Amino acid sequence: MLAKLTREMPPAGGVSYEPKWDGFRCIVFRDGDELDLQSRNQKPLLRYFPELREPLLEQLPDRVVLDGELVVANERGLDFDALQLRQHPAASRVKKLAAEIPASYVAFDLLALDDDSLLDVPFGDRREALERVLAGARPPVYLTPTTLERDVAADWFSRFEGAGFDGVVAKPLADGYRPGKRTMLKVKHERTCDCVVAGFRVHKDGNGVGSFLLGLYDEQGTLHHVGVASAMAAKLRTDLANDVEDLRAGALVDHPWKDWAESMSHAAAQGQRMPGGPSRWNATKDLSWEPLRIERVCEVEFEGMMNGRFRHNARFRRWRPDKDPADCTYAQLETVPPAELREMFG
Repeated sequence: MLAKLTREMPPAGGVSYEPKWDGFRCIVFRDGDELDLQSRNQKPLLRYFPELREPLLEQLPDRVVLDGELVVANERGLDFDALQLRQHPAASRVKKLAAEIPASYVAFDLLALDDDSLLDVPFGDRREALERVLAGARPPVYLTPTTLERDVAADWFSRFEGAGFDGVVAKPLADGYRPGKRTMLKVKHERTCDCVVAGFRVHKDGNGVGSFLLGLYDEQGTLHHVGVASAMAAKLRTDLANDVEDLRAGALVDHPWKDWAESMSHAAAQGQRMPGGPSRWNATKDLSWEPLRIERVCEVEFEGMMNGRFRHNARFRRWRPDKDPADCTYAQLETVPPAELREMFG
């Protein structure tokens, strides 16, 4: 079951609120000694997370189906980048990573128990049954927090962002479980910040700006690549290309990412793969970029940060000619992981 996006927290009454976990959606099937973990598109996951086999077999009923999320948590909060590292093809590497960066499973729905399918059971009743099933849950198995209070959900929404959460999910208490249907609501963060425009990629059709490469300065004055701003309309792409045309001349002379650009150019000539080269997923997609002099600042919209980078592509809003690039720092994004997460994961 999926969720549709909204920017307003739904009113209280008839809905249950939960934190929106930032991990891998995962359905757990347990039938006696048989255990299967499946992704949203039905790909097997257990081979990548073998450390969860024994805890799940030990703590779950003999026959059960759960919906939940695979996550990796550290002292800073949820670490999606570390979670992605866990999907490695080599069994030896999988074993090593399972020990170094173990995953946890956070359950938030109960779909079947013993001989009974619960898909048509109202969520409020499914939640009560889930709480009974996981009453004795111990790490790395968790039951997601939930509340009926809108004020509590709004507090989670603002404070949990610092720990990598995507937002809040609102589930109608009277609804059954509808696979593939967007009957839940997800309230996601949408923030703005000012970023240095350090380069651009040409749009795939060859016309205008396809995306801007964005940067933020740390406390030591180092400019870090934090992601890109993309998804611009055709006319805007052309206008933005004209706006930055005068920043292309001599851009690489004192560019803070000069080594990156030169390495890419050299690697391309040698047939070597480098960051910013052809896409791993689409060989026809060229990710090479052209540097711009560090003089321009833009305001972008973004949904969240993870390990110092935008979790998803940002969206260009406007130029900020009143801003100096040196003012574009991480300080504008500082957040603190909530105490609840530290208490939950230790």
